[in-house]
Amino acid sequence: MPSNFVAKGAENYEASMGRWSQRLAMPFLEFAGVPSRGRVLDAGCGTGSLTFPLAAYKGLETIDAVDFAEDFVAALRGRANDPRIRARQGDVCALPYEADSFEAAYSLLVLHFVSDADRAIAEMRRVLRAGALAAATVWASGGMPSWRLFWDTVLLYEPTAEAIAPARRPLTGAGELRKAFERAGFMHVVETTLTISMDYADFDDFWYPTAYGQGRFGAFFDALPEKSRDRLRDAVKAAYCAGEREGPRSFPSTALAVRCIA
Repeated sequence: MPSNFVAKGAENYEASMGRWSQRLAMPFLEFAGVPSRGRVLDAGCGTGSLTFPLAAYKGLETIDAVDFAEDFVAALRGRANDPRIRARQGDVCALPYEADSFEAAYSLLVLHFVSDADRAIAEMRRVLRAGALAAATVWASGGMPSWRLFWDTVLLYEPTAEAIAPARRPLTGAGELRKAFERAGFMHVVETTLTISMDYADFDDFWYPTAYGQGRFGAFFDALPEKSRDRLRDAVKAAYCAGEREGPRSFPSTALAVRCIA
């Protein structure tokens, strides 16, 4: 089942969102925990932001990774040099694994983009052994101030962009992710928040991955008249600089996370 995430290739993903997924991976694993042995699953692996940190746990037998986007899977395979990593294309709503296969299943920044998150969570439970660990994380609603700065400015100067602006996604409110895992029959569900810093070297480091990375804004922007493009980029730059000299900026960004037992 396709996701609601508009993917535009592994390289663009790495620049626009992959770097923040990588930064979130270790705090997520520290909260979730990792079994001392056995098979684990990275459901919605992308380019490997969580897969490779999992491979640092040498007691694990295999790290299975699955993603709907074949180019993401290919990028992960191209970087993998650990024979325990087994990446394949597949659907998190119909996981290509037998029941009772894993000691742990993880989902990093995926479920809020899935068309049927309840089905994906049920699939995580199906492939887990009784008593196994499950954990997931999603960006919290309002938890990404850098994106709010970008989109609030864009919509102020180009209201027609509302048609492509990201809407509030499911599971991103407090308690929503926990309740979804409880509905699926998981036990001892614990929810917390995780915060990382999204650090940009300068405005270009902010603008180009945000404008031309994942999503539909790049095509919308390129279709604008030149004067409108210049005005909009200048407006976003002014918001980024906020009256200060252009340079590095940091934005604390928050995700919701749950861990539980099958």
